[in-house]
Amino acid sequence: MTIAGLQKTTLLDYPGKVACTVFLSGCNFRCPFCQNSEILTGSGGEHIPEEELFAFLERRRGILDGVCVSGGEPLLGDVDPLLERIKGLGYSVKIDTNGAFPEKLKELYGRGLIDFVAMDIKNSPQKYEKTAGARVDTGKIKESAAFLMECGVGYEFRTTVVKQLHAGEDFVRIGQWLRGAKAYFLQTFRDTETVLRPGLTPCTEAEMQAFKRLLLPFIPNARIRGEQG
Repeated sequence: MTIAGLQKTTLLDYPGKVACTVFLSGCNFRCPFCQNSEILTGSGGEHIPEEELFAFLERRRGILDGVCVSGGEPLLGDVDPLLERIKGLGYSVKIDTNGAFPEKLKELYGRGLIDFVAMDIKNSPQKYEKTAGARVDTGKIKESAAFLMECGVGYEFRTTVVKQLHAGEDFVRIGQWLRGAKAYFLQTFRDTETVLRPGLTPCTEAEMQAFKRLLLPFIPNARIRGEQG
């Protein structure tokens, strides 16, 4: 496990908390819209020593409330010791995951090592592999989503919307799949120099609103990230 980056303060990544975000390298997906492409293989990023991270967390006790552990895909490797140390300092822990490792997700929750989960929903099940850029066991994805909706942990689902990858019918299918989810966000794709596949574009505000309307009959709490109300 390599710590590939650290955002020292965020008011956005962990709902209701002042937090920092730790980025772990390595991922089993190759989503074409990924903005962290430099850390997918484990060779890029900052390579922050673990003791440097924990010295920072010690100094920030009483200032930060939580730690977001993101990636890459943090459940790909042996993340347990890292989470144990973070929890040992009294921090609340949020995990960002693609949902491909439900057994690990359940284990960490059962051990009390995670307090909130943000799970990426790449697309409708029918288009999952195309959007993830890799072979995907959608049964594992569905298992993770069902567990989050049932286990009682704080969670949100989120989909980064890309014009070339998503259509209205996808959001009807996602709504049918995640019917009754308590938190689901559409996120507007933003192109950067580190995006894995150049040439992708965001949807317009009108298109995003139309996608949200397709979701609302199934997920009344569906929102566009950043919108008011």
